[in-house]
Amino acid sequence: MTREEKSQVIETLTTKLSEGNIIYLADLSGLNALETSNLRRACFRANIQLSVVKNTLLEKAMEKSEKDFGDLPSALKGNTSLMFAEIGNAPAKLIKEFRKKSNKPLLKGAYVEEAIYIGDDQLDSLVNLKSKEEVIGDIITLLQSPAKNVISALQSGGQKLSGIIKTLSDK
Repeated sequence: MTREEKSQVIETLTTKLSEGNIIYLADLSGLNALETSNLRRACFRANIQLSVVKNTLLEKAMEKSEKDFGDLPSALKGNTSLMFAEIGNAPAKLIKEFRKKSNKPLLKGAYVEEAIYIGDDQLDSLVNLKSKEEVIGDIITLLQSPAKNVISALQSGGQKLSGIIKTLSDK
């Protein structure tokens, strides 16, 4: 790879890193061609971009990016695959699901909405992250709960009151 090609790859990676808020680093080494192909298909279906990168080029792109990746560059050893997603826990769920059949891919690290996770032991906490839509849904449910209680209390009170009035009128 020439110096110019490397520079172009670094620029492309820097752009992707700047635009993405959910970035996972995984180790796919040890997967055979069929398993790799199945993983790529699963990523495509889950709207996750998967690409294999050179560690040195990715590290330089991380340095050029305006984001603070903290200790994430320390995870760049061995084979590295980069996953970009729109939903914070989608790659973690995909990795966990894929590992039911195989012990790979391994999670090296993740950058999710400015939080940094390093190591494969962080996979379960990443799976349990709620997406933005899930959090908004929970908040809306919490906000609706008191209003529903007030409405049901008013409605039941109205039924009681009408029952009392009817009983009194019958007497």
